[in-house]
Amino acid sequence: MKSRSPLVNRIAIVVCAVVLTSIVSMTTTLAVSKSIEGNATAINLAGALRMGAFRLLSHVASPGVSNNGGNNIRNLASQYELSLKDNNITRAIPLTEDHPLATQYRYITAYWQQTLRPALQNHAQGEPISLDMLAATEHYAGSVNQLVSMLEQRTEARIDLLHLIQIISMVFSILIIIALFVDLRDRVLKPLRKLVNIATAVGEQDFSRKANLKGSDELAQLGSAFDQMSSELALTYYELEERVRNKTEELEKSHSALQLLHAASRNLFANHDLCSGAVPMLQELEQLLGIGPIRLYLHDKESTEPVQVVTTSSTERPFYCRDHHCHACLVTPEVYDELPTEEHDGRRLLLPIRTPGNLLGTLEVWYPADKGLSDTARRLLETLSDQLATAIFLERQITEEQQLTLAEERTVIARELHDSLAQSLSYLKMQVARLRRLNIDGEQKNAHEAILDELSTGLNSAYRQLRELLATFRLKLDTPDLVTALRKTIEEFSGRLGKPVKLEFNLPPQTLSPNEEIHTLQIVREGLANAVKHADATEIFVEVVFESPQVKVKIRDNGKGLPEGGQPLNHYGLIIIQDRARTLGGQVAVQNHDQGGVEVGLTFVPKSRHLIPTETSGT
Repeated sequence: MKSRSPLVNRIAIVVCAVVLTSIVSMTTTLAVSKSIEGNATAINLAGALRMGAFRLLSHVASPGVSNNGGNNIRNLASQYELSLKDNNITRAIPLTEDHPLATQYRYITAYWQQTLRPALQNHAQGEPISLDMLAATEHYAGSVNQLVSMLEQRTEARIDLLHLIQIISMVFSILIIIALFVDLRDRVLKPLRKLVNIATAVGEQDFSRKANLKGSDELAQLGSAFDQMSSELALTYYELEERVRNKTEELEKSHSALQLLHAASRNLFANHDLCSGAVPMLQELEQLLGIGPIRLYLHDKESTEPVQVVTTSSTERPFYCRDHHCHACLVTPEVYDELPTEEHDGRRLLLPIRTPGNLLGTLEVWYPADKGLSDTARRLLETLSDQLATAIFLERQITEEQQLTLAEERTVIARELHDSLAQSLSYLKMQVARLRRLNIDGEQKNAHEAILDELSTGLNSAYRQLRELLATFRLKLDTPDLVTALRKTIEEFSGRLGKPVKLEFNLPPQTLSPNEEIHTLQIVREGLANAVKHADATEIFVEVVFESPQVKVKIRDNGKGLPEGGQPLNHYGLIIIQDRARTLGGQVAVQNHDQGGVEVGLTFVPKSRHLIPTETSGT
């Protein structure tokens, strides 16, 4: 069974003390009053015994009493003895034999029976009272008087005891009441006042006040509960304030990030440049969300692994960088070492860059392991990945449409060239052949032959270039990218040379626009055609490489080289190569190689604004 609480125990103790004091006071008062009950009657009767003794003495000394006085004295003595042994007197005498009052009463009774009564009964009626009898009577009266005094003293002592008991009870009651008030003040009123103040302060969002109540009673426990509640409320309030502050900051960050994403979305779709459009936006997003670095990987059919196209932090200029005046992604090694990575207590989040049914790439986001990544930041990054997917998909779609449109246009041009210019050239060649069959004699024969030779050479060169153009157009129509077209071109000229033509290709995918790919392919074909037809070469080497920010193309053979004039007579291929190089905004150099043969070198910076990944495809 559960014991009562300390406060209830104290109240019960106080109540019990008051009740017990009252009971003790009433009991002792009742007992004392009971003990002195009849003492007044006993005192009156005892006082009457003195006068009765002198009456008997006067009676026996009185001469006017009849002869029957002996009987009268006996009767009076018997009546007097009855008064001496009256119950009112005996009840006032203690039952304890050794009590002074009982001893005095026994002495008086014995003195009456043994001395005074016999003397009175034996005294002759009417005779003068002897001195001895008078002395005996006075002695008896003095003993009775002493008994009365003792009864009075005993009664007064009992009354004093009753007064003392009343005073003690009153003092004890007052002390209990004072203790009760002090206890109520110290352990009830003050704690309650503290608790009310704490409750008021909590209502005013002041959690600093504490009750600090000592003890184990209910109010102390309630004070401890209030203190704990106040501490927990303060912690909860501060946690809620912190959460509200964090949520506010997160919402502000989200708002800023959404504005940033909106602006970045317009930039991505406006300038069609993922690097210049995404890197500044990603860096601002890193500062807002406290994350980074961020890297973007895209999937390419010419690479077995995803290739990196964008990074926000790099200690060295990326391989795919085409603008060497830009330092957007370059940071110092000290800054890079502080970024969260696997080596620097970081965690990685991978988000797919996808469109329905097509995985385009992956967005890699690093963030501090101790801070984590909030749900809001994750949703923002997911939104960013969706925007990047849309931008990349649209850019690729635009590129494919441009390639398809260009291919269709070149197909139309090829058909028109074949149906018009090719037939016209064929007709002119036939006319030159007819002129050769004419017999022209005289001094103009040599001049006519020279003119015919020049016409034949020009027509053959124009016809060959037309065939190269037609072949290039048809080749590009059937191939999706530059590397595939180059490989087919290498296979074609390897067959024409009779030996394999070597190819080194490390141009990143989608480096060039469709127009730049066409010009690059035609320059390579023109260089191969010259090497196969004019150089008498046994080995030909083609190199197409990317040395950021330039694309370098080399066609080198081990043939007889260029004549001293620098260009063969009646040969317009090098002029066409130079025109195409100027179209690309680059430079071309045609010169003899130190080890023999000719080297055609083309250098230009791509002007297209497309995705350029870091890794290259195989040759």
